[in-house]
Amino acid sequence: MPAGELLTEAQRTRLDEAIRAAERHSRVEFSVFLGRAEGDPRAFATQLHNSLVAPARSILVLVDPTARALEIVTGGWVRRTLTDKEVELAALHMQQAFAEDDLVGGLVRGIHMLADHARPAQTLHASEG
Repeated sequence: MPAGELLTEAQRTRLDEAIRAAERHSRVEFSVFLGRAEGDPRAFATQLHNSLVAPARSILVLVDPTARALEIVTGGWVRRTLTDKEVELAALHMQQAFAEDDLVGGLVRGIHMLADHARPAQTLHASEG
């Protein structure tokens, strides 16, 4: 997560803890890029997502504060349980927090929301008699 001087050590730790908790909860890999996007933010986010170890099972959140851009890219496996509407809702909550100058809080809340929706449904199996 390139964060440079945008985050304090405590903020980076808080964000890292949120990512790890989201990964345990959803079994989806999360990546956050915080910094300047090279060129078009959506294309750059997609390029970053495609370079991940397991893009099909990954969610990438890109925030470019300078361009005021937020992009969320999800892999094919993730999209089986996470809908575009759920991604839009998480993005809306993030943007609201960003507007209130709460960058880390917005990311943490959005990541938790994405993890909740990306989590595959639990299935119960009847025991055979």
